[in-house]
Amino acid sequence: MEINMINQTEESEWESYAEDFQKISGKTSKVLRTAYESSCSVVFVTPDAIQEINRDYRSIDKPTDVISFALKDSEEDYMISEEIDEELGDIFINVEAVRNQAQEYGHSIRREVCFLFTHGLLHLLGYDHMQSEDEKIMFALQDVILNDLVPKTAD
Repeated sequence: MEINMINQTEESEWESYAEDFQKISGKTSKVLRTAYESSCSVVFVTPDAIQEINRDYRSIDKPTDVISFALKDSEEDYMISEEIDEELGDIFINVEAVRNQAQEYGHSIRREVCFLFTHGLLHLLGYDHMQSEDEKIMFALQDVILNDLVPKTAD
């Protein structure tokens, strides 16, 4: 998967996660048994920027940790074919939320940024957590994809 990393913050550390994101996208492909030569953009933003996005596109006037904009509407759009050869969409990650949530959950910044990328990638692939059954499926997938690659312990 081609991952376009865009850093809209004044911090340079976020681009260092490109290799982790590649591993996560590969594991996601294996877990979902889907071959894809696709791309997505990951945009690292400030709390103010993500609040503006959240307000403008979701009518929620507060910052959040991650927002994904998929170019397809649902998981069924991807289930038609086992191959995905296109732009999946964009994932916006709030860098302040990464630090705060890593501390809150007692794990590393690396774990948190990789978790948010995985969460966003699953949204781009059509998964959601609006219903409790869908949430169970999506959250279980997150664990399967992420736990071997980036353990929950701080590093």
